[in-house]
Amino acid sequence: MNPEQIAQELADAHELLSQASMARLAYNGLDGRPRVVPIGIFWTGEELVMATAATAPKVKALSVRPDVALTIDAGDSPGTAKTLSVRGVAHLTIVEGVVPEYLDAARKNYDPEFAAEFERNCRAMYDRMARIAVEPQWARFYDFGAGRMPQFLADLAKKMN
Repeated sequence: MNPEQIAQELADAHELLSQASMARLAYNGLDGRPRVVPIGIFWTGEELVMATAATAPKVKALSVRPDVALTIDAGDSPGTAKTLSVRGVAHLTIVEGVVPEYLDAARKNYDPEFAAEFERNCRAMYDRMARIAVEPQWARFYDFGAGRMPQFLADLAKKMN
């Protein structure tokens, strides 16, 4: 891949991160077995931030086994399908009240009136939340419509031609 292609892939990955509101988080439970859960995300420019109840089972599991993977998908057809795969270590912080990025994500994704109602409901529901921050250590961006896909798939596609 040449520097121009790398720069374009990076720009596309950042665009996906700035627009995305959901991901699938993969982690190992306390029993050592893998889990994948849908979860809201907020990209700060340096880390992916998620929030959950301080009592959620994933909080205990991530405090013991913090290695995680995430996938963030966009597009609803083969021509528009994009995926960002991320690996990293989860850093947990229990916060009093609501995780600020949780509310920032709502403000980004909802109209102001609904976001305000969401915030009121969250503040009434959560005395404490767990802030889960993942600083990406490895990432791979695929844009299937543009032909940017895993090498093994590109190799298979070449055989068809």
